[in-house]
Amino acid sequence: MLSDRILQDMIAFKPAAPVLSVYLDVDPSSGAADTVRLRLRALVKEYEAHAPQDVDRVLRYVDHEYDGSGRSLALFSCAEVGFFHDFIFALPLRSRARLLETPYVKPLADLLDNYGHFGVAVVDSQGARLFHFHLGELVSQEGTAGENVRSSKHGRGSSAPGRRSSSVDPARDGDEKVERNLRQAAEFATEFFTTSQVRRVLVGGTDPIPQRLIDLLPKRWQSLTLGTFPIEMTAGHTQVLEKAMALAKSAEQLKDQRLIESIITSAAKGEGGVIRLEDTLDAVHDGKVQTLVIRDGYRAPGHRCKNCGYLSMRSMPACPFCGGDFEYIEDAVEFAIQRVIENGGEVQVMHNNPQMDQMGNIGALLRY
Repeated sequence: MLSDRILQDMIAFKPAAPVLSVYLDVDPSSGAADTVRLRLRALVKEYEAHAPQDVDRVLRYVDHEYDGSGRSLALFSCAEVGFFHDFIFALPLRSRARLLETPYVKPLADLLDNYGHFGVAVVDSQGARLFHFHLGELVSQEGTAGENVRSSKHGRGSSAPGRRSSSVDPARDGDEKVERNLRQAAEFATEFFTTSQVRRVLVGGTDPIPQRLIDLLPKRWQSLTLGTFPIEMTAGHTQVLEKAMALAKSAEQLKDQRLIESIITSAAKGEGGVIRLEDTLDAVHDGKVQTLVIRDGYRAPGHRCKNCGYLSMRSMPACPFCGGDFEYIEDAVEFAIQRVIENGGEVQVMHNNPQMDQMGNIGALLRY
């Protein structure tokens, strides 16, 4: 299963030969197995002359090793050094192929950023069900149950004629039980989310219970909570995942919008942000990028110093930093992504956001 560590290892892998990277849509709704094979052959056809062994390895995997599961595949091959890595994802990915000096990891970074390590709590007045989802798959789940809470109608009980009075108010007693149950659920959820190392949290249930649980979580987990959604306590984990992912997508779109606006504003002020490829590449080289933002599918040719790795849109007689020679590269954006991740920065891929036009398809929020 894809993790941050595996992504880092993929980025660090720099063999002496090119790597063929293939992302393939295998969702049953997009066509039968024969259609998938035809789609793959069309993707890799242009690389048959330059990397015949890698093309053959990828085709053999899909024909004879792939078990037909999942909705998309990511395959990486460098036959010259005996390297092959496959991923099967429960989430869709757009089909594409690249032959580059290093694995093409932009879609992997996008998956981890948008769908990696979600914690979900489904709660009611008595207990909670907790889920850890990663890349659209259930990793683990646990549950906790507190005291039984009986519903009570006000205006009856001790005040009813002919009945013995009681010092216990059933409604108040029920509220206290609910409060105790929610506190227990919040403690249990905190431990579960911490142990699972989730990155964001969603809470489902029937109003107002979800928000009451959020209010009882520690501040750290409150800040990582994206919102609440309606769902029955008895819902299956597939339904929980569907509801949670729909809410997460809406929350991510709002967060992405704010990020883009922040970058555009900062770039206009000349501090804290840059837009367009050349200025972004300069910031990447200086190690200033905290968050790199790119439009999905954006590629741009460029030039790279063979000595220090400086990236530029322009070809120069010599590198302005070390005097080294420049070489042409097909995709400067991919190399920028790798450099940002190596330096501990984040990469966010934007889908269908018109404001990316104002940024020239790429930009960055800076550390300083």
